[in-house]
Amino acid sequence: MTDQNLRDLLEKLENQLQRIDVTDEAGRERLHRLEADIRRLRERSDEQEDTDESMLERFQDSIDHFETSHPELTMMISQMMTILSNAGI
Repeated sequence: MTDQNLRDLLEKLENQLQRIDVTDEAGRERLHRLEADIRRLRERSDEQEDTDESMLERFQDSIDHFETSHPELTMMISQMMTILSNAGI
């Protein structure tokens, strides 16, 4: 991925995830999956690769789950999905 905006957003999102305190088990599981997916996106080479649909579904599930409790996080995930979509990923 060559989009610097996406790289910057992924870094900010990783930092945000480290600061979030989640008390429910479902939320903790979503955070762990988000962290793993973000690492996968950041570790990809500059060659454009497809993002699997299950990853995109997990991002949307996370938005739905954290929408009320962590609006800043959901906004960042939404921005990331928009950038991925605009890049054709």
